[in-house]
Amino acid sequence: MITLILLLSFLLGAIPTAYLIAKIFYGIDIRKFGSGNPGATNVWRTVGKIPGTLTFLFDVLKGFIPVFIARKIFPEPSLTYPMLSGFCAVAGHIWTPFLKFRGGKGVATGFGVFLGLIPIATFFALIVFIITLALTKYVALGSIAASISLPVFLYFLKRPPVLIYVSVILAVIIIWRHKSNIKKILNKNED
Repeated sequence: MITLILLLSFLLGAIPTAYLIAKIFYGIDIRKFGSGNPGATNVWRTVGKIPGTLTFLFDVLKGFIPVFIARKIFPEPSLTYPMLSGFCAVAGHIWTPFLKFRGGKGVATGFGVFLGLIPIATFFALIVFIITLALTKYVALGSIAASISLPVFLYFLKRPPVLIYVSVILAVIIIWRHKSNIKKILNKNED
């Protein structure tokens, strides 16, 4: 049963929301515009605020839904299966087979995962994102700061170590997915 749930979580995460919204409603391949990343920020900047917001919300749901379902099916206190389901959703988003394994950066889907697992820590990480974005005007830097802050909040909220470890792994993946943004920020040519 868990294998099926993990596979379905991966496949849900793999739905290329940004690509589909841009293609269906605007007739463009989002990977050929803006940053080239099939994610909510690129849709926002390239196509508009409404499609960007819709992309973000759907990407959040891609992380939240597998966690929610796994929590209902496996109501155990350690959250092992919900965490694994969420991790598979993020992996599907980042390495989607529908776009030759070149998906988004995992931020919105990861946000949905942790919103389903630990809402209070996720809320604090969202505040870090908003403050960083307001101060620097860089979405990428806000995403990186939020992903780094999440394990810290989980630690201080005394959450199980396995949750902290998973959040660290996801933070490393998110930072790695933003390596081109980091270079642009350092060279002062990031949008």
